[in-house]
Amino acid sequence: MSETSASSPDSDPSAAGGPDPADGPLHLAVALQDAGWHPAAWREPDARPRELFDAGYWTDAVREAERGLLDFVTFEDSLAPQSASPFAPDDRTDQVRGRLDAVLVAARVAPLTERIGLVPTLVATHTEPFHLSKAVATLDYVSTGRAGLRVQIAPQPHVAAHFGRREFPPLPERDFNAPQVQQLIADLFDEAADYVEVVRRLWDSWEDDAEIRDAATGRFIDRDKLHYIDFEGRFFKVKGPSITPRPPQGQPPVAALAHASVPYRLVARSADIGFVTPQDAGHAARIVAEIRQEQQEAGRSAERLHVFGDVLVFLDEDAGAAQARRERLDGLLDEPYTSDAPVFAGTPRGLADLLLDLRAAGLTGFRLRPADADRDLKAITRGLVPELQRRGAFRRSYEAATLRGLLGLPRPANRYATAAARA
Repeated sequence: MSETSASSPDSDPSAAGGPDPADGPLHLAVALQDAGWHPAAWREPDARPRELFDAGYWTDAVREAERGLLDFVTFEDSLAPQSASPFAPDDRTDQVRGRLDAVLVAARVAPLTERIGLVPTLVATHTEPFHLSKAVATLDYVSTGRAGLRVQIAPQPHVAAHFGRREFPPLPERDFNAPQVQQLIADLFDEAADYVEVVRRLWDSWEDDAEIRDAATGRFIDRDKLHYIDFEGRFFKVKGPSITPRPPQGQPPVAALAHASVPYRLVARSADIGFVTPQDAGHAARIVAEIRQEQQEAGRSAERLHVFGDVLVFLDEDAGAAQARRERLDGLLDEPYTSDAPVFAGTPRGLADLLLDLRAAGLTGFRLRPADADRDLKAITRGLVPELQRRGAFRRSYEAATLRGLLGLPRPANRYATAAARA
């Protein structure tokens, strides 16, 4: 994607409901992964590959993102080593392999930052929602209300083999649209939707004032304000309540990455933020329209649901230098690197033009993927952000202390407290 590749929207993305894309500030997030999103970034002269498993490396990156007043960072995670193929493991030794646990990294960084949101990635397919609910609730306490959750699925058979509880068929790269593969994917996204619902109910299983902590009377909690969730669905049967009190935000924001109709439905029905990968403004408008329609059909049209565009970026003061760096890194691979998200190589000013064009198509924010975790992250915070500020499109200070506050999401009422009040 060059600096002039965006086109005009060809439909009205807000017609099906949801917030007006021009209503409120532009939101920006950064996706942190390894030494950067380009697989050869770890070989750059200024890269820090020896520090990828050090807490200080991640702390530095998040502090830089906070310096740029970004809404949040996401931390990538998986249940198997990284692979050049999304469907199977590989034997490559020329790319980063291995990573730290995303929740634990976020928890380590949380006390060392103040305002930026922290959103770890968690795999719903092979983990238990009870465990995840208390992990993210704990992160919300550690960060004083800045936690979020990005949920993803894992359909790969080699990942399932790590757990031994079920088996998945091989995923053919050339026939991914085969009916049996698409049915598996649909089932896993349905499972993820139930997963999110269980997590949300567990967060609500303690009322906000369930903890009395009255030493004089000897009452620490009010047992009447702890609730069984009694969830029974196709994939989970969970009694509850949680062992962790309701998080400071009530409900930490839930996010998901979506590339097609089935995951768009998950975003519309279960998430607060959807990450999508439009190739131009017209494509963005169609994606947003589909998500808004699904949101309306789910009865959520009155709720604020953010749709962020993902863009992988190479940024430099000179567009030619950014493109040359991309080509140089591609030259270290067997073939040019391709991404599920559009790739932009150019200047911060050119990226600002693109983002504002895409915003007019209905996107409410963007999650940028730095090709080089150090160079491109700094170009975002010290080049792109000032450019957007000059155009009046981005904040000049943090206006809220919680992630929900930064995203303009109200703190939701506790569903069980409301039910108990009616009883």
